[in-house]
Amino acid sequence: MANQSDGTTSARVDWDAAAAAFDDEPDHGLRDPEVRDAWAGRLRDWLPARAGDLLDLGCGTGSLSLLAAEQGHRVTGVDLSPAMIELARAKLAGRDAVFLLGDAAAPPVGEQRFDTVLVRHLLWALPDPGRVLRHWRDLLRPGGRLVLVEGVWGTVSPVGIPADRLTALLSPLTGQTRVERLSDDARLWGREVTDERYAAVATVPS
Repeated sequence: MANQSDGTTSARVDWDAAAAAFDDEPDHGLRDPEVRDAWAGRLRDWLPARAGDLLDLGCGTGSLSLLAAEQGHRVTGVDLSPAMIELARAKLAGRDAVFLLGDAAAPPVGEQRFDTVLVRHLLWALPDPGRVLRHWRDLLRPGGRLVLVEGVWGTVSPVGIPADRLTALLSPLTGQTRVERLSDDARLWGREVTDERYAAVATVPS
């Protein structure tokens, strides 16, 4: 779904209304070549080297899905907003990708299992992140990866999920978790940022 770093949790109709302008944000649309290259490089580090099945939860307009597909992965995207899904389908037309309307916390993928579950700026807004993480882990094949891009935003009333809390939630569910700080790389955001932004890459046992 859309990046909720403004601290709001909006209804689906709000995301539908926001869909047309969603890609105007540098880290949403990835229209700037430098921003796009920065995210492509990070994904190359986070995702398995061998092409596999990737589940992009809260996929929005599909910008990260497109980068993953360009790197050879077979993508399934899920989002609660029909307007976002429509834009994602258009963006990845002709690619090995399918987009489903549904709740990222309980994606409508049936018994399908994945090599990677990719989620950006969504977990913090869900009411029971520990339960959701357990469900996402169960969607992975043995040796699969959870790639979670999260952060803490705001100074007066901060919202988000700190890296240490997320790693504590992941600890009983996965094997090794690597945390990579993203705040220092302005290329990812199209500007300098001062809040906490990071990626947690966790591998489940084989």
